[in-house]
Amino acid sequence: DVQLVESGGGSVQAGESLRLSCTASDDTFSRSCMAWFRQAPGKEREGVAAIDGDGVGSTSYADSVKGRFTISQDSTKKIAYLQMVSLKLEDTAMYYCAADPPSSCGSWTLMGQGTQVTVS
Repeated sequence: DVQLVESGGGSVQAGESLRLSCTASDDTFSRSCMAWFRQAPGKEREGVAAIDGDGVGSTSYADSVKGRFTISQDSTKKIAYLQMVSLKLEDTAMYYCAADPPSSCGSWTLMGQGTQVTVS
């Protein structure tokens, strides 16, 4: 089965940057609609950013990260990135990647195991 593998997390100080990557394990991967979620201890999982891999690649962001986070994909649309700048303490969370086929974008039926981001 295809899997999503997140990487790039780590511990940084407030104001610094990180870039997360999400890679599909299968070359036949066709879920070009991709998103990033995060979950902080004691809080519910929240959507952070999403990209529609088809067409013009429209993006959307949570208000809390607009202007600081950028979601993108590589040309194969099998890798998604989340560039995070000006990180804040409240960005500390486990970050998860999710993906859907274009026909069911938003269902988020496939999700990775997560990568931890800690901001101090």
